[in-house]
Amino acid sequence: MKTQKIRSLFLVLVLIFILVGGGVVVGVLVSKNFVKPTVEIQTKTEVVDEETVVTRVVEKANQSVVTVAISKDVSDSSVDLFRQMFGFKEEKVSTTNIERDIGTGFIISEDGLIVTNKHVVSDMLAKYKVIIGKDETVDVVNIYRDPINDLAIIKINKAQLKPVEMGDSDKLKVGQTVIAIGTALGEFRSTVTKGVISGLGRGITAGGFGVVTEKLEDVIQVDAAINSGNSGGPLFDSSGKVIGVNVAVSQNGQNIGFALPINLVKQSVDNFKVTGEFDRPYLGISYQMISKEAALLNNVPAGAYIQAILENSPAQKSGLKVGDIITEIDGNKLIEMKDVSVVSIVNQKKIGESLKIKYYREKKEAELSIVLEKKN
Repeated sequence: MKTQKIRSLFLVLVLIFILVGGGVVVGVLVSKNFVKPTVEIQTKTEVVDEETVVTRVVEKANQSVVTVAISKDVSDSSVDLFRQMFGFKEEKVSTTNIERDIGTGFIISEDGLIVTNKHVVSDMLAKYKVIIGKDETVDVVNIYRDPINDLAIIKINKAQLKPVEMGDSDKLKVGQTVIAIGTALGEFRSTVTKGVISGLGRGITAGGFGVVTEKLEDVIQVDAAINSGNSGGPLFDSSGKVIGVNVAVSQNGQNIGFALPINLVKQSVDNFKVTGEFDRPYLGISYQMISKEAALLNNVPAGAYIQAILENSPAQKSGLKVGDIITEIDGNKLIEMKDVSVVSIVNQKKIGESLKIKYYREKKEAELSIVLEKKN
């Protein structure tokens, strides 16, 4: 009887264990064997083609590129000439007001500073306007012209503008993609052309009808279609940064354009923001680079052959002469088509600083020091 009670008690305890403790065991077993659902994380890979690159740059840049327009009263030259030839006199000369798009520029500050070419705004008697976007016209209130480079800063009274992002022209490589935006032929605003950098460190002589001929050094050569209406407009890289200012086009070949490197512009702009003017130093020479091959053939050193010297310039005051060959500046040897040039070195200097120059004259090498001055 006692044994039976013990068995009954044992069965009760087992039953209690199954009902209470067993549930815990089952819960633990279920917990251990529970498999969390797998969450698949899909990463979206964006394939950016060449067309997308260009459209993104254009969308980003269009708000910062402007058209430069001129307004001027001009006399009817044909009628005036006819009257002069035949002795007619007229107290009142007939005039016509001309308003037309002539170039391009790009915004560099929110408060209305715009970069363009000096030759675009070279007429001192004319009035200028800029067109922002499709048709917003704003008067130019002041123009600051660089005495050395084909650059100008124009000022408009407008705030909250969107400036461009400037790149680094010292890091450019031949073959990389470039995009030009401008007012093609002075008629078609916001025209986009694309190409590649064809050459770096070019030296060209630029000029044209109504434009003073000048020597441009260290310019960027591109094969993107550029014409007179693109003058002063930006040259972008594929990330939408400005790496040059379109300045000239070859008249002897198709799709050969040139742009001033943006680092030259940045130096001018930084200086302008501090001083309010383009008080850059200058050397005062015109020169032609002599390659190593030409130097060997003529038994002279490679370097910058001085073709002309400006009167009363730092170069003239130092004693340099036409026919001298500058071989080295501040320890930098001048070799054709390299990153080092006379212009690039001078542009890094400030007014009052000196240059140590080695030069070749009459089969002898000599050295002198030149103090750089402001061009008046």
